[in-house]
Amino acid sequence: MKEYIKILEKSPLFAGVDGEEILSLLSCMGASKGQYKKGEYIYIQGDTVSSIAILVEGQLHIQSDDYWGNRSIISLINAGDMFGEAYLSENSGPILNDVVAVSDSTVIFLNLQKILTTCQCGCSFHSSVIKNLVFAIAEKNRSLVNKLGCVTKRTTREKLICYLSNQAKLQNSSSFSVPFNRQQMADFLSVDRSAMSNELCKMRDEGLLIFKKNQFTLL
Repeated sequence: MKEYIKILEKSPLFAGVDGEEILSLLSCMGASKGQYKKGEYIYIQGDTVSSIAILVEGQLHIQSDDYWGNRSIISLINAGDMFGEAYLSENSGPILNDVVAVSDSTVIFLNLQKILTTCQCGCSFHSSVIKNLVFAIAEKNRSLVNKLGCVTKRTTREKLICYLSNQAKLQNSSSFSVPFNRQQMADFLSVDRSAMSNELCKMRDEGLLIFKKNQFTLL
């Protein structure tokens, strides 16, 4: 798995751990690799999760479809991001959402129990990974709280203002790109796509913003 070391070094799970130490940890934690074509599912709602996963190539969506096919995108997973950590507890139950490849993707799976149980030599970098895991879960929770603050707004405009404002702050610029196309953005904000597109046009006509595809500038 040497070809993925540069990506793994950028993962929050391995913050402060160098490449050689990561290779040692991958063996210690029973690492395995999975490759998925665009549209394939890594997990389906109801699956049991026994690994923490790190995406090393491609892009994934964590999403949920209701009985009638209406989709909500919970979060976006980019290369270097991890997922599955919400199911650390033995009592977590099956996964509540689907995880699907948005493009051809490669995932590294790490055994949960081997992560939480330090190896016999008690290596310091294994302890660092456990600490990093706690910090990463806290940061993931903060991101979900930010999203919740947007999707609980009452109107489509309020949701758009919240989301776009957060993106501007995150990217430290009034001009930025969002990681979704229009349908994905509507699914992420839990709004109707046509209503959202109409609201964006109204906001543009009112001089609040300009946009082209997934590029936005707040005025």
